Amino acid sequence: MKKWITILIVFVVILVGVFVKVYITAREPLKAAEKKAVAIAEKKASLAKVTSFHLYHGLETVDVIEGTNKKGENIVIWIPEKTKQVIVKSAKSGLSKADAIKKLLQEKNPKKIVSVRLGMEKNIPFWEIYYLSDNNLINYYYVHFQTGEWLKKIENL
Repeated sequence: MKKWITILIVFVVILVGVFVKVYITAREPLKAAEKKAVAIAEKKASLAKVTSFHLYHGLETVDVIEGTNKKGENIVIWIPEKTKQVIVKSAKSGLSKADAIKKLLQEKNPKKIVSVRLGMEKNIPFWEIYYLSDNNLINYYYVHFQTGEWLKKIENL
């Protein structure tokens, strides 16, 4: 009986080790992209501290960095993967996440807001709001970062 318990424990430890290795390996490209984007942002946008990083996958992949510059101001940086053209905006020059959600709620009645994140397409920065409707259909609502205007909707997927 002790032999089976030992074999089971060894099997579980090996299985956990494999899952950890797969997870770490899967995250390596994201970490590499972040490191590269932060280096560009530090050089071209005076980025001093990173508070958030994510990739936006739309018409093209865009690195999005939120942080502070050397003056201590909150900034948002978009770096399209193909052109590497750095676009920097002061966070207070655009809508906040809460303001983007308010804009959605003025027009729609979502059952659940799944995520709200910054993105960019055709050099237009925006908030992408991913939400579920009453019948659990997937919807996307795009709000211009600076003007708060609705840009596009993708509904009932």
